[in-house]
Amino acid sequence: MGLVERFSKLRSRWSRSFPPNLARLMLLACAALWGGSYLLAKFAMEAIAPQWLMAIRMFGACMCMLALFHRHIIPSLTPKIIVPALVVGLTYWGTMVTQTTGLQTIDPGRSAFLTAAYCVLTPFVTWIVSKNQPRLINLIAGIICLIGVGFVSLKPGGSFSLGMGDWLTIATAIIFSFNLTYLGVYAKRFDPIALTFVQFAVAGVLFFVGAIATEPAPNAGWLAPSVVASVLYLFLGATMSAQIMQNIGLAHVPASQASIIMCTESLFAVSFSALFWGERIMWSSLVGFALIFAAVLMSVIRPTKHSLHRN
Repeated sequence: MGLVERFSKLRSRWSRSFPPNLARLMLLACAALWGGSYLLAKFAMEAIAPQWLMAIRMFGACMCMLALFHRHIIPSLTPKIIVPALVVGLTYWGTMVTQTTGLQTIDPGRSAFLTAAYCVLTPFVTWIVSKNQPRLINLIAGIICLIGVGFVSLKPGGSFSLGMGDWLTIATAIIFSFNLTYLGVYAKRFDPIALTFVQFAVAGVLFFVGAIATEPAPNAGWLAPSVVASVLYLFLGATMSAQIMQNIGLAHVPASQASIIMCTESLFAVSFSALFWGERIMWSSLVGFALIFAAVLMSVIRPTKHSLHRN
């Protein structure tokens, strides 16, 4: 029996016994954990440089995945997976290095909403890579998102300005769109768990090399209890636990509902940042955040068969 058939039977058996509302709560918890990761990463980077932090996170994830899923991963480590590993690993590294570097100079909530623009950009990147033309709603969402970014960049006095951290975070959204698109292409050819593992492994190596070449060496400040707690949250909470809850939730909640629930990640991020980091949110930023969030929702909502027939 193939992997797809086993997964279908497992999903069917779980669907009879797993409460859908619990699955929705798990997806919401997943979004909350991701939202909190911006704040904890910001805090951890006061002691640990960005690439060192991500290298620790990637290698830790690789070790856990290898321990839990070695039966999926090891058989897939053949020469055929080298090119896909380099593509998804390089784009994932680009995503995380721009995001974490940008997060050094902007607030967590702002970072979360600018990063969320990847949902709007992905259909257009898919058009470039896979020739799947985006819908009209995607074009409208893109325009609304661009207006939202304009409001986010509005400064007191009416001038428009985006700092280096903002531009790096916008680059994050663009690169992440390519990463997701290529993951979607290669996941049809390779075991998704193995593909995730090689993505983390390649990105981890790049982070490690970059850290050695450009960042200060590890020091005793890394062992401060608050820093260790932040790193553990990023690894155990935002990476391992969130991924498990996402996978379970997606097995029992329709993709359209799940996407909307997980989009609340940016709302959690700005809420946590305002409460615990003291991020001050101007009215123009609130308008921009609302427009970006609306654009994200427009990008992930799919018309139902009922509405299509009705029209």
